[in-house]
Amino acid sequence: MATIKKAETKTKKTVKPKAKAKAKTKEAKSEKPWVKVLDMNVNPENPRNGFFELDWNDEFVNMLKQNGYEGQSEEEIVDRWFQTLCRTIGSEQQVNIEGAGYININRTPDGKTEVS
Repeated sequence: MATIKKAETKTKKTVKPKAKAKAKTKEAKSEKPWVKVLDMNVNPENPRNGFFELDWNDEFVNMLKQNGYEGQSEEEIVDRWFQTLCRTIGSEQQVNIEGAGYININRTPDGKTEVS
């Protein structure tokens, strides 16, 4: 199962927006969009299952929205981007998905997405 979430701390499975400490002024430059992989875990008994813990800034979500990604939350928008990214990488590497089964996507009430 793969999980995409925005982390506030190093604690796994925390889905809370990061508090912004800096004041916005006319002189303040806007940040560049960024996304980071904070953690990745693979199930040793079934390497097809695991999770990525991602962190990102507001500008990254705004960039995704400007490029057509939609969702009810930041997590859902980033999750849709991440799924597209994974499909693109698989396609470019000519990954054969025949016989790989199916993908089950479950959006949980706490803002996480479980993929199995």
